[in-house]
Parts: sequence; structure tokens; C-alpha cells
Amino acid sequence: MKSTFSGWRYLWTSIDIRRKLLYTLGFLALYRVVANVPVPGVNLAALEAFRASGAGGSMLGFLDLLSGGTVSQFSLLSMGVYPYITAQIILQLLTPIVPALQRRMEEDPREGQKWMEKWTYILSVPMAMLSAIGQINIFNSISAQNQLGQIVPFGFSGELLLHSITVLMAMTGGTMFAIWLGELISEYGMRKQGLSLIIFAGIVVSLPSNLVSMMQDEQNRWILLALTIIVLLLTIYAIVFVQQGRRNVPVMYPGRRMGNRMSMPVKGSLPLMVNMAGMIPLIFASAILQFPAIVSSFFLKSEIDWVINAATWTQNTFNGQGGTYWLIYFLMVVIFTFFYTDVLFAQQNYGDNLKRMGAQIPGVSRGAPTQRYLTKVQRRITLPGALFLGLVAILPYLMQFIMPISAQGSGLLLVSSAGLLIVVGVVRDVFQNIDAELKLHGYQDSILVR
Repeated sequence: MKSTFSGWRYLWTSIDIRRKLLYTLGFLALYRVVANVPVPGVNLAALEAFRASGAGGSMLGFLDLLSGGTVSQFSLLSMGVYPYITAQIILQLLTPIVPALQRRMEEDPREGQKWMEKWTYILSVPMAMLSAIGQINIFNSISAQNQLGQIVPFGFSGELLLHSITVLMAMTGGTMFAIWLGELISEYGMRKQGLSLIIFAGIVVSLPSNLVSMMQDEQNRWILLALTIIVLLLTIYAIVFVQQGRRNVPVMYPGRRMGNRMSMPVKGSLPLMVNMAGMIPLIFASAILQFPAIVSSFFLKSEIDWVINAATWTQNTFNGQGGTYWLIYFLMVVIFTFFYTDVLFAQQNYGDNLKRMGAQIPGVSRGAPTQRYLTKVQRRITLPGALFLGLVAILPYLMQFIMPISAQGSGLLLVSSAGLLIVVGVVRDVFQNIDAELKLHGYQDSILVR
């Protein structure tokens, strides 16, 4: 433990690390400033009435939490970097399905990665536009149902055409600006942590307001605070325990030739993660569950009765308030965890890689049999990880049977949704990143001749 923290005395005295921390904090501060700029043409009075009425339900509360309150404010950054993440997931899922993409990634992984990054940026633009149209339609339709007035005038005909294009371009530009800031953080600040820190900042910034909302309940506030702390600690422990879970598969590596002699084979292990998919299934499942509500919003003004009834039923089912929604959410998280893990694991191609190194799992033939064996083991250990992610996803619904007030008002939504999982994962990754930098600087300092 002493060696792990021995370099932390260089945290602020090292010019390089201090510069990275200041760049990171500066870019995050700029993101939060822009997050308070509303979309042009928003009816602020109707938006304030919409927020006060709580008409959005749990679904919009979930999105608002992950965006740091930008959704309820209808900010330029209300979609955050999620269109980019969705585009990235789509391309990753298409890679094993389309043979040409798979060949491109296998023949030259570096050039394939550059191609993937370029098309992720390109695909983010239409994804951002679709998300913006869906968000506007959902807000306007829910507001109309509650007779609160139209929040954003929107339509592609008549006088609204120019205004709608302006709103669409502004929201899409806000998303691309957020992605750009994330890339700047990864380049000049914490390496490879830009987008994660953008999401992290959006989640953490909502904690004070949630705490204030919880403490306003004079009768139950201390009970709520105690239960919140207990649930926080237990959930953090469970997340860390599952995220760090590994299954070490024994592997025999060939010995080295040293002159005329051959060393003995080396016994090693191949660690397989219990939760290889991370937080991606939660984000992907929540994004998919938004589409029924988005599509149904286009049919609420239909002249056919059964179409209106079907659209209304769809919105009521997928508004995040009923048990049906949470059951579907649980099942989709579990299914996407297995699916995404299979895609990632197939891309690793451990069977061929071990065969090229001359390594072998005892009792298993090299090549394809090794890959099938490891896939079977990976699927088996993924089951508890998938069920855990499913429980994390539906914990807000379960907490409603324990807490006297809603999960959103008490701040417990952060505990049980993707929010806390993201926070714990980002904190762990940032800690490891800083620790690696500190060890590097400590090592360089130790070899100086004094």
C-alpha cells in the first residue's frame, strides 16, 4: 500500500500533472457554463410549469439526472455526448455482422480504429438530429396532455420551418461541442477520460440539488439521509466487487530458448471479467426504450381513434412510471449484456492469439476449440454480471416500496441507475490514470543523481 501512494506527493508539485488537472477542470467548467444556455425559441414559462408539475415522469427524470439537469432546462447540451456513444455502440455491433468491416479491423487494427473513429463522428450528427426531434416531440406532447402549453414551437411546414431548422442545428451543434470538449480533455487533460468525465460532471452536479430536495422533508429527512447513505455504501461496494471480479483461466506459455538450452514452460493465467460490458448495456437499453415514446409522439394528433389510443398506450407504458416499463428494462439490460459481451469477446479472438504465441489451455486444443471453451466460460461468468446490472437498472422502482417519497426526489435514482455505476467506474479509471502518472514521475525522480 505504501508503494501505491508513495508518488502522490508529486500530485501538485509535478508541472505535467498539474497542467493536466487544470486543463481538465477548465474544460469541465466551460461545459457547465454552456449547459445553462437554453435552446433558442424555448417558451421558458411553459418549461417552468412543466418542471414544476413533474409531468415528465421517471423517464425524463432519468435523462435529466444523467445530463446534469440540462434536459429539464432544454439546454443546448441537453443531449450531452450520448449520440456519440450510441453511434459508437452501433458501429461496434455492426463490425462482426458485416464481413467487410470485420476484415478491415483484423487486417490493420490501427487503421481500422481510425476508420471507426471517423465514422463515429459522422454518424453522431444524424443520431443527434434524431434525438433532438424526439426530445422536442416528447416534451411538447407531454406538455400538451397536461395543458401546459407548447414548450418549443416545432414543425417543418409554413412559418415554423426556419425556426425548426435553427433549433435543430443549435441542439446538434451543442452535442458536437460537448464531444469536442471531451476530446480536448482526452488530449490535454486526463488521457482517454474526456467523454467519461463529461458524463461524470453532469451526474455529480445534480447531487447538491437532490440533497436539498431530500432535506426539505422535515418529518423524514434524517431517515432518508441514513437510508441513502446505507444504500450508497452497499451499492458502491457491490459495483466495485462485480467490476473487479475475474475468472483466471490457467494457460501454459512455451519456454524460451537461451543458447542451446530451452527453459521450462511458464504457467500463467488469462483473466476473464465478470462484467466485460461495463455500463454500455444500461445506456443502450435506455436509449432503445426511448424510441417507442418518440415514435408514438408523432401519432398523438392522428384522426383515427385506434391510432391515437395505441400511441397513448405506448407513451403511458414507456414513460418510466409503471412496472411493465421496469420489467422490460431489466430484461433488455440482461440481454444486451450477453449480446455486447459476446461481440467484444469475439473481437478479442483469444483462440488464435494464444495459438500464435504457442500457448495452450491445459486439456484444450489450440485454435478454434480454445475460443469455444473461453466463450463458454465467459458466458457462464457473465450471468451474475448481467443479473447485477439488471438489478442496478430497476433499483429505483424497487426503492419506491421502501422510501416514503419518489426515488428522484430523494436522490436515490443516482444510487441505483447507471449514474452511480458511471461515477464509480470513472473515479476508478481516473484514479488509476493519475496513479500511473505519479508512479512514472516518482520513478524518474528516484533515478536522478543527487
